[in-house]
Amino acid sequence: MTFDVTLLENAEALLALCRDKGLQIATAESCTGGLIAGCLTEIAGSSDVVERGFVTYSNAAKNEMLGVPADMIETHGAVSAEVAEAMARGTLDRSHADLAVSATGIAGPSGATPNKPVGLIYLGIARRGGPVRADRFVFPGDREAVRIATVVEALRLLREAAG
Repeated sequence: MTFDVTLLENAEALLALCRDKGLQIATAESCTGGLIAGCLTEIAGSSDVVERGFVTYSNAAKNEMLGVPADMIETHGAVSAEVAEAMARGTLDRSHADLAVSATGIAGPSGATPNKPVGLIYLGIARRGGPVRADRFVFPGDREAVRIATVVEALRLLREAAG
């Protein structure tokens, strides 16, 4: 995938901010399949900020790699605020990073339900020693548009958390 110039400039600005503050980032991605980490690591020299990334596409991976409780996934569904928060928390627990972002959602074109439309994304954001939260988005467009919009918002949330 090729990232547009504006997105790469945003990634570069986030990396510079984290570098200035001595912060490292880790990602946990489901619906984006590593695009958030991929965008950040598209920037040369990003290894001093990007600590690691988890691609946890399956429910088993969310449970095994991030410690998301299976009963939470069963109760709320993989696409939920609760799971996004647990993914972000698990990312910090299983890394040396200071900031974590997680993404879970329905990029489409299939997988939607009446209560969970295509484009529904939950982004979890956490800072070590701070609160964890999840933000809900419904992005328009096809699969690529939803995934790119998710990356844009993930970078914005990370900048906000690094603030």
